[in-house]
Amino acid sequence: MSTPQPWFDLIPIPALLRHARNTYGMAMRQALERADYDDLPKNGLYVIGGLALGAGDVPLGQLIRELRISKQAAGQLVDTLVTRGYLQRTVDPDDRRKLTVTLTERGRAAAAVQTAAREDIDAALVACVGDHDVAAMRRTLAALIDMSRPWPDRNDD
Repeated sequence: MSTPQPWFDLIPIPALLRHARNTYGMAMRQALERADYDDLPKNGLYVIGGLALGAGDVPLGQLIRELRISKQAAGQLVDTLVTRGYLQRTVDPDDRRKLTVTLTERGRAAAAVQTAAREDIDAALVACVGDHDVAAMRRTLAALIDMSRPWPDRNDD
């Protein structure tokens, strides 16, 4: 008698990645809602988390590139986050044509809630599969990310 194939072997990797990402997103959204930060728009988690990890000012142009959304959509997202008190927008002192966004006190507090939720999921994952498997997953995901970067010696002909 053969051993049945695990369910996750039957699912394409992109679908697994999407659902795994949703686990983090749902945990973060629920934690933010419990802490009265329930007004973050779509992509707001990315912006708040990214700014918190960056530990500094981020040019608006960089934010647009990383989100892979239109300039107009990025501007609307930043406007919403500024209006709701998560971000502050200032003119770059080195180049007055550039706008820089930074977290406000409310934004830093929301980022702390988001980080704690992520850390809870990370800890639960380690409890389920162990440190070794989590480290292997991180290496595998890094390899997948690296595959999307241009290779200097790659011939795309």
